[in-house]
Formats: sequence, structure tokens, C-alpha cells
Amino acid sequence: MTAQLAPQLALLTALRRTTNVTRAAELLGVPQPTVSRRIAALGEALGAPLTVPDGRGIRLTRAAELLADAAERALAAVDAGVRQAREEVDPESGHIVLGFLHLLGRSLVPTLLRGYRADHPGVRFTLVQGSRQDMVDRLTSGELDLALLAPAPVDDPLLDTAVLSEQEIFLSVPTSHRLADRPSAAIEDLKDEEFVLLETGYGLRTITDELCAAAGFEPKIAFEGQESDTVRGLVAAGLGVALLPRFEPGSPAGVAEVPLVPPVGRTIGLAWRRDVVLPPAVLRFRERVRAHPW
Repeated sequence: MTAQLAPQLALLTALRRTTNVTRAAELLGVPQPTVSRRIAALGEALGAPLTVPDGRGIRLTRAAELLADAAERALAAVDAGVRQAREEVDPESGHIVLGFLHLLGRSLVPTLLRGYRADHPGVRFTLVQGSRQDMVDRLTSGELDLALLAPAPVDDPLLDTAVLSEQEIFLSVPTSHRLADRPSAAIEDLKDEEFVLLETGYGLRTITDELCAAAGFEPKIAFEGQESDTVRGLVAAGLGVALLPRFEPGSPAGVAEVPLVPPVGRTIGLAWRRDVVLPPAVLRFRERVRAHPW
């Protein structure tokens, strides 16, 4: 059964992804009748149908879902092996899937990629942005090779992490705010303020929630967003305060950045799966990032 199933692993995953025989055939680059015959043959070998009608499409049976789960894991391992083999033959033709937070895409990621691509122009990158939790989930599921995260996940049993730097967090307030001209501010000063926050799952949101809880209050949420630039814009419009890293190259119009007392910071780190053998191009880029002058 295993020998019979192995050549059809991609078929099962394509059917689950598309829920349509015609689209699965197009995805695999084979005629539709071929897909139908293979489905029927696999069902006969298993002793039960692999698909059932579902509206205008199909869905996998419970038995087929179990096989598709195993197929996806197996194909991920084969994919990794193919990449390693190709890059062993020609390391300059590698492909790196890099995840990072929106906030790190302003200057850090472009700087790292510009220097690396200058030395290795044949290496291709796929860039994925999202919240910290989204990046951790994609990394552990195998969708990403590496991820730049803040705070760095230093105690995740599935991940290895290199801590790269420490980033100070400031209080961002409108320039007309009562705290705008203060040399510093404490979290306790914000008890009655309305906050503009990143959504749950973002590292800065976790930091803000934890600091407010330690100070004995819950932040009053005026707005939630997915990007720090949007949060800053709302602060500049006088719609709330926020805890954010310093804006580079200087404070944005309409926003004052006030140091916190005691100082608050977060680590920036590069993370990768502990149980995966990384392809040569990924390993080389990882070491380049770790050697970057932080």
C-alpha cells in the first residue's frame, strides 16, 4: 500500500487544496481523466472511497484526510532534500524564505538583503511579513526557513534563536500631549490614557499588556492596528498613545517620543527550526545575519 501510495502523494495534497478534480489536474499538469483514474485506483487499494461530492466540488473522506496529512509531511521532507541536493551542486542558486515583523521591514531587512545579494546575486528570497505569533507559527510549520522576531523566542523547545540586538521602547504621544515635553515617563503615568495598540499576537502588544498589568491597570483601547506606521499615524492625529521603538531617522511629524523610566527594551533575534537540516544557502545567510554589526 505504501509503495502504491507514494507516487500519488502530490495528488492527495492537490485535491485537498483545490477541492476540485479539474483544478487539481491543472495544478499537477496532468489530464483530468488521469487524476480520476488514480483516485479510483487508490480507493480500491484502500478499500474505501477517497473523495465524496461536496456542492460543485469534492472533499476528502476521513481516511483520505489522514493519508493527506502524512503526504504533506512527507512532501515537505522531500522538498527539503531536493533543495539541499540542488544547492550542494550549486550553492549560488538557493532559495531562502524569510519571515519578519512589519516593523523590521523599514530598514533592517532591506539592509541585510542588499549586502547579501551583492555577494550572492543568484540567491532568491521569498519575504513573508506578519505578527510575531504568525511568524512563529509559520516557522514551526515549516513554511519559513528563518524569521526575524522581536522579542526573540529564547525558550521555545522547537526553535533555536540567535539574539542579535536590544531595541529600546519609547512612549509615543501627540506633540500636544501633556507628557510630550517631559524628559521621561513611567507606565503608571498612562493609567487614564487611551492606547493605540497593535493587534493581539504582535510582540509590542504583549509588551504593552504586560507592562500595564504590572502597573496595576488594563490599557484603555481606542484603536488596534497591524502596522506600526498606522499606529504612529493615529497617535499623531491625537487618538491615543502607544509604546513603540524609536522611529528612524527621527521622530515623525506630530509625534513626540518620550523615554520610559525604568527603561523598556525588547530583543531582536533570528530563529529557525531546531529539528531541520537547513540548506546551504539558508545556512550561509543565517551566518551573515549573525555576523552583521549590530
